Amino acid sequence: MKILLPFHLNKVGAGFPSPATDYIEDDIDLNVHLIKNIPSTFLIRVQGKSMNHIGINDGDLLIVDRSLDPKNFSTVVANVNEELVVKTFIKEKNKSFLTSGSKKLEDKINLIENPEVFVWGVVTYVIHAL
Repeated sequence: MKILLPFHLNKVGAGFPSPATDYIEDDIDLNVHLIKNIPSTFLIRVQGKSMNHIGINDGDLLIVDRSLDPKNFSTVVANVNEELVVKTFIKEKNKSFLTSGSKKLEDKINLIENPEVFVWGVVTYVIHAL
C-alpha cells in the first residue's frame, strides 16, 4: 500500500521560531523512508507497558523487519510460548537473552536454554502519538 503525504521543504526548528513558509516541495512516500525490505516487513500494535522505559508505549505501532538479524541491545519481537512479545535482545559472550529491561538474571530469557523461544523480527521504527 502506497501512502503519500505532503512533504514540507523547510526543516522545523526545535528552539526559537523561524519565519514560516507555505511552500510544499513534494509528496513523500513513508514506505521509502521506513521500510527497507517490503516482503519481510510488518506493522504490529503494542499491548502493554513493559517497554515504556525505552519509549515503546501501549498502543504504539512497531515496524518489524523479519529479514534482519538482531544486534546487541536491539529491540525485537520474539515468539515466547506461542505469543509475540516485544523484548530487548542481549548478547553476552556465548549466550543470548531476551529481557524487558530487568537486570535480574531470573527475569532474562536465555535463548540457548529455551530453544522454543526465538526472535521473530527486529523493530526498526516505533510510531506513537504525542
